[in-house]
Amino acid sequence: MNETNVKNKEKKLVSIQGYEGSFHQMAAEKYFGNEVTVIPCATFRDVIKIAEEKKLSNGGVMAIENSIAGSILPNYTLLQNNKTLKITGEIYLPIAQHLMVNPGVKLEEVNEVHSHHMAIQQCMEYLGQRHWKLVETEDTALSAKHVFQRKSKHIAAVASELAAEMYGLEIIAENIHTQKSNYTRFLILERIAEAEPVVDANKASINFITDHTKGSLAKVLTLIAQEDINLSKLQSMPIAGTNFKYSFHADLEFTTLKQFNNVLKEIDKCTEQTKVFGVYRNGQV
Repeated sequence: MNETNVKNKEKKLVSIQGYEGSFHQMAAEKYFGNEVTVIPCATFRDVIKIAEEKKLSNGGVMAIENSIAGSILPNYTLLQNNKTLKITGEIYLPIAQHLMVNPGVKLEEVNEVHSHHMAIQQCMEYLGQRHWKLVETEDTALSAKHVFQRKSKHIAAVASELAAEMYGLEIIAENIHTQKSNYTRFLILERIAEAEPVVDANKASINFITDHTKGSLAKVLTLIAQEDINLSKLQSMPIAGTNFKYSFHADLEFTTLKQFNNVLKEIDKCTEQTKVFGVYRNGQV
């Protein structure tokens, strides 16, 4: 982890999960521009820890859900337990997987393919057509880096176009993922103490715990609908230390902040607890 102080706030320094060349880095660059500097982290928990520290970063970028694999539930728990960060934006990134090798290596020379288990599964229709040994690794970009470092003529990696560019690999098969419409949603996290209000915000992420009265969840959902707010996501999360009690994560899309503030006041009246994770601009797929 990089422990260099953040001296230039114009140039963003953000923590990401994974290695340089990962889809997290692509998301960071798409949101902040190519001048952003990323701090690779082994785990999402480390992403949060680095994002919290003013001397280490300006914030973090964290995946929260995928259009095929669904929600990353542990990351909702990280948000719920955190008191330092808030969501200030989101980015939807199309996930394109490519087969890459060292320069000059031909497809028929490959007998082994390395990548993260999720990427391998996403490309199984293509990979399963050949008698290749499939090796699961901890990260797609790290797989590309290892192929580069080993200078192998028989090992390929499945990773992003950015990883191929960074490690000087040649893409010998493009877009080998089975489902062509595959997006991952990433959250932009900044420290509450320093984050400025988002101009023209039209989306919010909240978490609430209903009381024990009958129909309490239905009442909350009705309040949201009555305010003409779109409930784009509702995710239940078990509450640790309880017997089958749940909190609910909700993403709300609205036209004006007044709509959101009005419904938040009403939700507060019929829930045990409500927490706002962030108010921000709706990202576009």
